[in-house]
Amino acid sequence: MIQILTGFAVIALAVLVGWIAGRTGVLGPGARPVLARLNFNVLAPFLLFSVLSTADVASLFSTLLPVSAIAAVLVMLAFGLVSLLVWRRGLARTVIGSLASGYVNGNNFGIPIAVYMLGDAAYSAPIVLLQLLLFAPIALAVLGARVEGRTSTIAIVRSTFTNPIIIGSLAGVLVAVSGLELPPIVLEPIELIGHAAVPLMLIAYGLSLHGQRLLEPGTGRRDVLVATVLKLVAMPLVAWVFGRFVFGLDGIELYAVTVLAALPTAQNVFNFAQRYDTAEIVARDTVFLTTVGSVPVLFAVSLLLG
Repeated sequence: MIQILTGFAVIALAVLVGWIAGRTGVLGPGARPVLARLNFNVLAPFLLFSVLSTADVASLFSTLLPVSAIAAVLVMLAFGLVSLLVWRRGLARTVIGSLASGYVNGNNFGIPIAVYMLGDAAYSAPIVLLQLLLFAPIALAVLGARVEGRTSTIAIVRSTFTNPIIIGSLAGVLVAVSGLELPPIVLEPIELIGHAAVPLMLIAYGLSLHGQRLLEPGTGRRDVLVATVLKLVAMPLVAWVFGRFVFGLDGIELYAVTVLAALPTAQNVFNFAQRYDTAEIVARDTVFLTTVGSVPVLFAVSLLLG
């Protein structure tokens, strides 16, 4: 388990660097929006292309996919119903809260945890591909329509397929499906730029923590707490129940889907919230709480199922 804690420590250091930069003001007052645009429009598309263009797309159809999809969709729907019908939140804010409840950190958390807890990084591939190819496009289309005022179907479709995140993801999938093997002279420069995305996302997240208190009144504490409980408690339980009693999984497969469901909220959710200036604090606080809270949850899953 020391390797898992090492992974958390690496991420914590990047967040701490961002917080220190915010506290000292070394990056200036305009750092946060600049980093947000850089991550969303440049670095993340390069990262997603490099990941997906070399991925085994066939793994999307593994036995892990339906269980992971059901667990994610159910908890996101649960948050969405409470947000829309009980709290009367707007649709854009509800989308961010729903993503915070069920969009897992399958890359910079999921891959090392899959390696150290499950013995194979490939276990994280189905949920990563599902999120990039289904959840993210739908969420970004809704956010673009609601926040930027697009109402026509043509405008929504155009904005969706001109979104840098979607372009990078689709281009990567097309390369993977075609079986084209990109030469190093093409792939390595793309990977170099993409590798800057994760640390800069974490530094941007650290910047957002400066001058703010977690769970501050008036910032959506109910949203954060409900999303956190859904993510850390409900989602792993749903994955275990459906995996065990509906799909008949056992052994390493049941362990794997439960571990994947217990991963913290993805940093991408905060990136989306920043880009569309919607529920940014809700996303920030949920990422923080689920990241810290996932440590005991993952240990518990390991003791019970591993």
